[in-house]
Amino acid sequence: MLVLTRRIKEAIQIGDDIEITILGIEGDQVKLGINAPKQVEIHRKEIYLSIKEENSEAANTSINLMDQLKTLNK
Repeated sequence: MLVLTRRIKEAIQIGDDIEITILGIEGDQVKLGINAPKQVEIHRKEIYLSIKEENSEAANTSINLMDQLKTLNK
């Protein structure tokens, strides 16, 4: 893991297209601004993990449904 120290209004550049700027610090919270192309999805980690889990469950449901349909056609 890369660890960087930044102050308010300082930024971190990721590749050519993504810039993360420190907008504010209040207590134990840091406010970030992220500039990235529209096609880059940006989520809080807990939301990303939730989306990933829901997609996995949906894929498993689809496989189970296909298996049930196969047995009905026999």
